Amino acid sequence: MSSGITYKPGTMVRDMTRDRIACVMESRGNLLWLRRPEGGREWEARPEEVEPISASESLRPRVAEANRRSREAL
Repeated sequence: MSSGITYKPGTMVRDMTRDRIACVMESRGNLLWLRRPEGGREWEARPEEVEPISASESLRPRVAEANRRSREAL
C-alpha cells in the first residue's frame, strides 16, 4: 500500500511508528531514509509511516539542541 505522498530531502516529518521527529535524507523506491535533526544514525521508514509536521513543530528539536549546546558551553 502506498500513501501517494512524496517527501523531498530536507522535509521534516514525524515517524509515527517510532514517535520521532526526523528529517528526510533520501527517498528510494518505497522507502525513506530519516535522521533526527540533531544528527545520528539514519533509519528507514515507509511513506505511510510518516506524516509532515508544521514549521513550529520542526523548530522544537532545533531549539532544544541549541539550548543543550548553550548549557554545555557554560
